[in-house]
Amino acid sequence: MVSSTVNVLRYTALFSGVVYGWYHRRSLQAEHDQHKLQDAAHHREHLIAEAKEAWKRKQESGSDSVVTDPDDSRFDLEKLVAKYEKSS
Repeated sequence: MVSSTVNVLRYTALFSGVVYGWYHRRSLQAEHDQHKLQDAAHHREHLIAEAKEAWKRKQESGSDSVVTDPDDSRFDLEKLVAKYEKSS
């Protein structure tokens, strides 16, 4: 049979391992959650920057107000050709 001192040491080691595992898991999870929040914020900033850039491009292209639909009554072929030459 195993002495009671050895059993106390075994259970103390087991309990210590469980407590250490719980604490370590908690610290890793907190670090992961913090990283996830930072990544979400960075992604949100990136999307906002892309949207601003797309809006800026749309506003710049809309300032020419060249109608590209040939069925429209405001269609002007000369303006369309000039726009394409300018962009090239």
